[in-house]
Amino acid sequence: MIKKVLIANRGEIAVRIIRACREMGIETVAVYSEADKEALHTQLADEAICIGPAPSSESYLNMEQIISATIVSGADAIHPGFGFLSENTKFAELCEKCNIIFIGPDSKVISRLGNKSEARNTMANAGVPIIPGSREAIYDAAKGKEVAREIGYPVIVKAALGGGGKGMRVAENEAGFDMAFRTAQKETKAAFGDDTMYIEHFVQHPKHIEFQIMADKYGNVVHLGERDCSVQRNHQKMIEESPCAVISDELRRRMGEAAVKAAKAAHYENAGTIEFLLEKSGKFYFMEMNPGGASGHRMGDRDRSDQGTDPDRRRSAAFLYAGRCKTDRSCH
Repeated sequence: MIKKVLIANRGEIAVRIIRACREMGIETVAVYSEADKEALHTQLADEAICIGPAPSSESYLNMEQIISATIVSGADAIHPGFGFLSENTKFAELCEKCNIIFIGPDSKVISRLGNKSEARNTMANAGVPIIPGSREAIYDAAKGKEVAREIGYPVIVKAALGGGGKGMRVAENEAGFDMAFRTAQKETKAAFGDDTMYIEHFVQHPKHIEFQIMADKYGNVVHLGERDCSVQRNHQKMIEESPCAVISDELRRRMGEAAVKAAKAAHYENAGTIEFLLEKSGKFYFMEMNPGGASGHRMGDRDRSDQGTDPDRRRSAAFLYAGRCKTDRSCH
């Protein structure tokens, strides 16, 4: 049973995890960079430990410092939140080696899903529809250009280990590919400490639809409905609407089944988000799967993805990884 959690994140997401843990009677440890010494999450947590200078590469992405802080504080679990190390296979493996509970998927699952290129291959093998794209990791623009020619322009260059709209650039044609690739790769390296890229055909004017799923370690998977996340700026979601107004009940059923199939194909556990692109024709494609739940705030009580569940899905995620419940309605 989890008694103390170290939150390897900052700001709003850390605050929400701290509040959820407090309601569950779980002690919390905040970590912070020198620039975040007076931040709200450091004040709300039961303990706070400095893990390095302001740059995230020297603090919130510093695995050794975070593990050391966990051991020193006596925490038995780490909650990574989203972004930073939440999709980092090496960090999850490090937690496992140190007998620290990682509140998220195990390292093997993160390897399949945190790496977007590997996730695409997993979904393709499971029969989940995917967008045409590279089957292998891309490290240089020359190789990427070859793949882009095979796929057909326009293409989108993406961070293999990224998320949150970072490390993404669209190339409308071959003339603009080099710049798009270099920019995306540089941003990826700075944000995630990795420069592995992959390339997809760019689907123009789609709907961005996400399905929240919950999966336990006994093989049970449920989806909690969809969110329309199409209103974005620079690939960052601005507003999420649920239910999606353009999805019929039949299409919702098929997409929900695909979301569950995707989670099972990856042997997923915990809370997760399956992201699809939906064309006007009704065809939909798997885009990526992210560990954890939705990161937005609710506006009203008509969010289908929250029906029958606690508003803060991170509470359910903590329960799941403490092994204290199975995925059924009585747990939510």
